[in-house]
Amino acid sequence: MLRLDINTTFTYFWLFVDGMNRQAFIIFIIIFSPTLLLAQVPYSQQKDAIDLLRTAFDISKPRKTDSTSLKEGGKVVAFLPNVGYAPQSRFLVQFVTNVALKNTNANVSIFNILATYTQNRQSILQGTSSYFSKNNKYFFSTDWRLMNYPQSTYGLGMNTSLDKGIDMNFRYLKLYQTLMRSVASGLYVGIGYQFDYHWKIQSLTEDDIVTEISGYSLGTSGASVSSGPTVALLFDNRTNAMSPSRGFYANMVLKQTLKSLGSNTNYQSLLLDARKYFNLSGNGNHVLALWSYNFFTHGHVPYLDMPSTGWDTNVNTGRGFIQGRYRGQNLMYLETEYRFTLTRNQLFGGVVFSNLQTVSEPDTRRFNKIMPAIGAGLRIRVNKFSRANLAIDYGIGGDGSRNLYFNFGEVF
Repeated sequence: MLRLDINTTFTYFWLFVDGMNRQAFIIFIIIFSPTLLLAQVPYSQQKDAIDLLRTAFDISKPRKTDSTSLKEGGKVVAFLPNVGYAPQSRFLVQFVTNVALKNTNANVSIFNILATYTQNRQSILQGTSSYFSKNNKYFFSTDWRLMNYPQSTYGLGMNTSLDKGIDMNFRYLKLYQTLMRSVASGLYVGIGYQFDYHWKIQSLTEDDIVTEISGYSLGTSGASVSSGPTVALLFDNRTNAMSPSRGFYANMVLKQTLKSLGSNTNYQSLLLDARKYFNLSGNGNHVLALWSYNFFTHGHVPYLDMPSTGWDTNVNTGRGFIQGRYRGQNLMYLETEYRFTLTRNQLFGGVVFSNLQTVSEPDTRRFNKIMPAIGAGLRIRVNKFSRANLAIDYGIGGDGSRNLYFNFGEVF
């Protein structure tokens, strides 16, 4: 059984560094380059993308603060067109409808509707919500998705090859609901329901190797259902969920998938997601962020419902690798990121990051191999009041992967 101790981590990390090319060397130069400890400046001296647009169009009317400064009972509605890029989709166009509201003595509640179409002919319709009732007594979350999603798959375990991806297509309906009650400051407990339905699973290759890898019957008959109740525990005292500079986040979700609720099989899963943020400079200009994401299952899990790279809730694990690169019945993931401000007006910032991931092998269910990645990124301040950034990252994976990533907000 693999132990993720500090010696193992550094052994794999330095073995990876020894074999990197000039691109990775540049990233390491960035990591060890000094940055200025910039003092916090008032909003009037800060700049963001909105300020640049207002200057370009000569708009002199004073700005209002965004949803983080909503008065109780108020709401903000925004429609945001967006373009981006991800390895699994290539270029994409996205339309976002965002509603923010604030109940009495409560955190800001967020509702999003997203419609996305990608260069790889993937289409996604998604609705999400994070709702806080009066005095934060109740927390209600929703994640609904309908996807038509051509994508490569690589098989199970860590001993798969990047150049032997198998093209497949599937439709995916995801319905996740959670209702939680506050039991202490920042601490919630609750129950929920999760439904995953994959159908019209097709091979885009000339043979049916997808059937051999996944166990699905191809075509209209290929389908799987995972349906079951959940028990959840959440703690969150972060200063700003969009761009945290300090605090701790931990989420535990235990799910029991049941045939009696329409599932193909009975199985259990446990999600453990923890994040810690250290404000190194006292003003939020230098932050060390740590992320541990772990997903364990027991029983016979349908192939597309197994834990996999980049299939976390926000599709952010595994920078340096394409989505779905590693898949197994259990997954362990660790990431470290150093965030820093580049300019005094806060318009530009940067990050350097490294991560480690491993999935269990299909025969032994043991963790036998760790795969590292490193990278660096640019941050462009989109909204100075909420500290929301446009994130542009370049990651290099230990299997030879090299990928560019766009994200709105920090990755974690």
